[in-house]
Amino acid sequence: MQNIIKILIIGFFIFVVSIFYLSLDKDFNYDTKKLIGNKLETITLKSFLGEGDLSTNELKNNEFSLINFWASWCSPCRTEHPVLMKLNKEKNLKLLGINFKDKQNLAKIFLDELGNPYDFIATDYQGKQSVNFGVYGIPESILINKELIILKKYIGPLTNDDFNEIKEIIN
Repeated sequence: MQNIIKILIIGFFIFVVSIFYLSLDKDFNYDTKKLIGNKLETITLKSFLGEGDLSTNELKNNEFSLINFWASWCSPCRTEHPVLMKLNKEKNLKLLGINFKDKQNLAKIFLDELGNPYDFIATDYQGKQSVNFGVYGIPESILINKELIILKKYIGPLTNDDFNEIKEIIN
């Protein structure tokens, strides 16, 4: 009887160690690189300012669209804001801002203070729509063409190098 208990304990120990060892070999990082080249899913977004909803069909009217996820509480969003203001001046590009898990009054103060670079602002108060875009943190931006194909995804605040890259893609 004691031999059976020893064998069960050793077997259980080997099983647990094997599970841990096999798990170490897997990459659990959320990778969104596979989104590039795919078509954006059909999505309807609620307007931040009560201007009516925006669907992916309206995005087809734009040569290129940059979808930017931001919030007033996000410090890196403040860092990238001047880049968005510069991108707003590009003729072939429309900026769609999606306010992520934010309070509307604080988001309005943020835009009043720094300027509003967006052609349309949607709200994702609970963060559920952002999942459809593969967003797992902010700021993040997605560049799409009028066929709704994802051309590029930017994780983190946009930089001047990103600005130059986007400008090169859209011109």
